[in-house]
Amino acid sequence: MPWRGGRAKDGRLRECPPFAHALDGVSRAEAARLAGMDRQALRDAVVRYNAEGVAGLYDRPLPGRPEWLTEVEQATLKAIILAGPDPRRHGCMEWTLPILCEMIAERFAKTLHPASLSRIVRRLGLSKQRMRPRHPQSDAKAQAAFQKRSCAKR
Repeated sequence: MPWRGGRAKDGRLRECPPFAHALDGVSRAEAARLAGMDRQALRDAVVRYNAEGVAGLYDRPLPGRPEWLTEVEQATLKAIILAGPDPRRHGCMEWTLPILCEMIAERFAKTLHPASLSRIVRRLGLSKQRMRPRHPQSDAKAQAAFQKRSCAKR
C-alpha cells in the first residue's frame, strides 16, 4: 500500500505508527522500537494484516477460563430460583446463596462459593430480594377477616 504524504489509502493505518514507519522504509526493528513494541509483535501484526487486512489488527477476544456452570445448567438454575424453594423439600422459605450452593452441589455435582454464585446470579439478570415473612401454616381467610374488622365498630 503506498504511503503518500503521511496518509495511506486506508485511514485506519494512518493511526498505526509501526505501519507508517514500515511503509516509509524504516527497518522493522527500528519501526518496532519507535512504536514502543517488540519486533516480534510488529511482525505478528504485519502477518495478520497481510492475511486479514485491517480486521486482523483489532484485538481478538481472549479465551479466558470457561464458565463454571454450562449454559444449560445456568438456565436450569434460573428456572429453579424463579420457581422458589419448596419448604418441605428444601427446608426454607426463600433461597439464600449458601442453600443454593448446596442445591448446586447435589444437582450438578459442582461446588461453588456463595460469592461466586452471587456473580452468576447477577449475570442471569436476577437480584437479591427478601420476601415478606409469612408462616407456612397461616390461614389467609382468617387474616382477611381480621383485617376487615375495624376498631371504630366496637
